[in-house]
Amino acid sequence: MPAAKLPFRKQIAYAAGMMGWSIMTNMILVMLTYFYLPPEKSGLIRLVPQLMVFGLFNIMSVVLTSGRMVDAFYDPFLASLSDKSKNPKGRRTPFMLRAILPAVLFCSLTFYPLVRAESVYNALWIAITLGGFLISATSYIIPYNALLPEMTETAAEKIKLSSWQQIGFVLGIILSALVNNFADLIQHSFHVASRTEALQYTIWGLSIFAGMVMLIPVLFIDEKRYSNSKPSHMPMWPAIVATFKNRNFKYYLITDFSYYMALSIISSGLLYFIKVLLGLKESEGGPLMGTMVLVSILFYPLINFLSIRWGKKPIVMFSFIVLALIFLTIYFLGKFPMSPHAQIYTLVLCAAFPLASLGILPNAILADIAQQDAEETGENREGMFFAVKYLFVKLGQTLGLALFAFLTVYGISSRNDFGLRLNGLCGFTLCLLAFLVFSRFKEISVDRD
Repeated sequence: MPAAKLPFRKQIAYAAGMMGWSIMTNMILVMLTYFYLPPEKSGLIRLVPQLMVFGLFNIMSVVLTSGRMVDAFYDPFLASLSDKSKNPKGRRTPFMLRAILPAVLFCSLTFYPLVRAESVYNALWIAITLGGFLISATSYIIPYNALLPEMTETAAEKIKLSSWQQIGFVLGIILSALVNNFADLIQHSFHVASRTEALQYTIWGLSIFAGMVMLIPVLFIDEKRYSNSKPSHMPMWPAIVATFKNRNFKYYLITDFSYYMALSIISSGLLYFIKVLLGLKESEGGPLMGTMVLVSILFYPLINFLSIRWGKKPIVMFSFIVLALIFLTIYFLGKFPMSPHAQIYTLVLCAAFPLASLGILPNAILADIAQQDAEETGENREGMFFAVKYLFVKLGQTLGLALFAFLTVYGISSRNDFGLRLNGLCGFTLCLLAFLVFSRFKEISVDRD
């Protein structure tokens, strides 16, 4: 029996899940380095020492990459369980439900250091809690994204649902960027003297809200009714090998990894760019992200139209070139003959189109890859495709965060900002790499009705 068409209200319910985990993952990206290695005059104290490991990496960058060792084993294991699941309630939503509470707890606890001073014990604490959060987030994200190709048939349906997903994602970005604004409100309204405590209360509140939003698709989408998929019978290791044999998927992975590593750099550095390079307040971050998101949403109909008319690949390649130039501009931020506000808002407005297209199209492209693979092999391995994708996404995000943390050694103060400016050159290189690799991608010919 064919699956029922997903109605509009269910599409919105599906997008709500994206907003929930976006809030928590972006809070980690935006606030973790800022919280433990704060810039001067932030009202926070440094909680992790700038110790060097093997004379090359600071301890913060090592800690941030350590959690991915667990992911390397857990992600495909979880995907295999989901793909092969015969749960009467569905292959995906039962896993999503069990992941929500631990994700909320570990995200919040990451910002509760063991010692209220500079200590290596705090670095160890980050490794433990961040690892717990990553495993919990994986348990939600992989099954959640595997639903997209299972609940859509045509290219137009995939792009439309992916667009709603992206709206949820960018709303999560806005809320995560408002952490300092909410902390200001808590300090002033409830007379909380400690900036650290105000941030912790904010993170708890946003994490709980995110968990409640993540429940929406689980409660309001009947997976058995709207998804038309069959359990895979392929064991985990052969499924992984078969997934990596897809040549197009390899190009997709390298491109996606480069993009998310670059995006993680700019997310981690946003508050530093605003405060150190431009001399503005951290609270400017929220309105700044809000402006970028609202403008990017205006491009969604255009991106949908162009991708159906011309294909997804040309739009993705154009977006990487624009984003590369934006990163190059970060190197010179604060030195242009314009006011600080004019500089940062010009940059943000230029970034709106590429961030919109690179938010919408990659998931739709991967859904096409998974659907084509299922038609050719007879095995429904959507979960494995998205597991490998999100392993590389999280690896890119973590390495971007670790790279930013590493570059802090070379200066993050107004007296020495070279470390911050180097992030612009790194982002430029990553976007250029993504452009070159994706040029080899062969776009899949699908029904565009």
